[in-house]
Amino acid sequence: MKSFKTSLILFLFLSMISNYNLSASGNVNIVPKPVSAVEKKGHFVINSNTKIVFNFSDEHNVNIASPLNAHISKFYGMEPLAIAAAPKMSSNSIFISLNKKSGIKPEGYLMDVSGSGVSIEASTPAGLFYAVQSLIQLMPAEEMRMDKIKVPYVSVEDYPRFEWRGLHLDVCRHFMPKEFVLKYIDYMAMHKLNTFHFHLTEDQGWRIEIKRYPRLTEIGSKRKETIMGRGNEAVKLYDGKPHGGFYTQEDIKEIVAYAAKRYVTVVPEIEMPGHALAALAAYPELGCTGGPYEVATKWGVFKEVMCAGKEGTFEFLQNVMDEVLALFPSKFIHIGGDECPKESWKECPDCQQRIKELGLKDEHELQSWFITRMEKYLNAKGRDIIGWDEILEGGLAPNAAVMSWRGEAGGIAAAKERHKVVMSPGTHCYLDHFQGAKETQPLAIGGFTPLEKIYSYEPVPAELSAEEAKYIMGAQGNVWTEFMPNPAHVEYMVYPRAAALAEVVWSPKESRDYKNFKERMEKMVLRYYSYGINFCRLEFQK
Repeated sequence: MKSFKTSLILFLFLSMISNYNLSASGNVNIVPKPVSAVEKKGHFVINSNTKIVFNFSDEHNVNIASPLNAHISKFYGMEPLAIAAAPKMSSNSIFISLNKKSGIKPEGYLMDVSGSGVSIEASTPAGLFYAVQSLIQLMPAEEMRMDKIKVPYVSVEDYPRFEWRGLHLDVCRHFMPKEFVLKYIDYMAMHKLNTFHFHLTEDQGWRIEIKRYPRLTEIGSKRKETIMGRGNEAVKLYDGKPHGGFYTQEDIKEIVAYAAKRYVTVVPEIEMPGHALAALAAYPELGCTGGPYEVATKWGVFKEVMCAGKEGTFEFLQNVMDEVLALFPSKFIHIGGDECPKESWKECPDCQQRIKELGLKDEHELQSWFITRMEKYLNAKGRDIIGWDEILEGGLAPNAAVMSWRGEAGGIAAAKERHKVVMSPGTHCYLDHFQGAKETQPLAIGGFTPLEKIYSYEPVPAELSAEEAKYIMGAQGNVWTEFMPNPAHVEYMVYPRAAALAEVVWSPKESRDYKNFKERMEKMVLRYYSYGINFCRLEFQK
């Protein structure tokens, strides 16, 4: 008898583990993988009489119900489900309950699919939205006409591992139309990514309207031509075609509002003091020499940077930031801070005078002072700064967060100093790298970062103690567009690799399994086809 009981317990335990692992041979193939999902026998059937029922009524109802109804209409040709309000669940309904006192973690949710319908509960609207994304993935992955949608019985408990689940887009090297940016945000939300890092200014183009400084877009948003090839050839060839574009402030408001309805925070990046040739071309007095300057037509790092010795530089940046803050409600503002050569400062009388007056040791400390000054301005406006890991050089500004891209050393150092960190090392998080054999792939900047390598990434370095690890906010995929001239090329480089990163930053570390991820992704890529995402098919060729 004792042996029988032991065997029964073992059988039940193994069954539970099997359910937890979400074997793709079943009906539950959610990406990113939930914390827990227990599949049961049977299906709930959504039909034309099924209602979406909320226990609350505000603007979040539309945000949460819209993606569900849009999916049902697009994929299956059904009419949108009716929306109603009620305090409790009724039969044949998708009951969506906001319970702020539930104890469910922020952005997390509980979902139960049974014969009565679908019950969803969360403590935040974002959690309800993510539950709906998971519910969509429980439906048939193929696009086909039907009047009844079978959803497997399952109980799901889910919440994200990290608060910053980011994806970046450089629209400066190559401008991307607003309509694509909106699609980009849609695809992020589908994968439960919640932070859109919008890289808006560069040497090769200034992409945001600043009303006080019209020449930033009149001059700075346009370059006369673009280098061809990798740019490191002995003979440099240019295409002879002007390239430009920018977002009006109305465009920005639309993008930010669109993202907010999908629970995505837009974090703008305004580069300083380097990567600023487009701004210098528009306002030469911001540079150490006064110019003339030209919007860059090739890639790389340029010695011409903003002058740290002139008060006019800070007046300009503060005025720009005033308009940026009015458009972006994000807690963090990205100020760049990377790849700032010091040659101009070494030769600039104003910069050298500033170093002398402040008693600074060198130009690295001058950059630290520059960043700290801008940080104080933004802190006074209720915002925090985040910058690339070079802002560590010369001393880190008091409240700054660090985005670690040159490996993990910068992130480790910042976390040990009790600064918040987003990990985005080039080794694992740069989506502009090759993802297959170079001879089979379009031109890229270099590197080799296939799907499995991204999936293998662990954002919390082993060098950190448990207390220090609390400062790791999450991780982010970076998309630099030197060699991505159009939206289709961006999609090819980003997906499905962004899905792998989404699972890294959402799912429990101990539950990750690449083979299982790929099995679940077989269903997700069917949706990619229907959504028209130009994803890389290397890992999903039959």
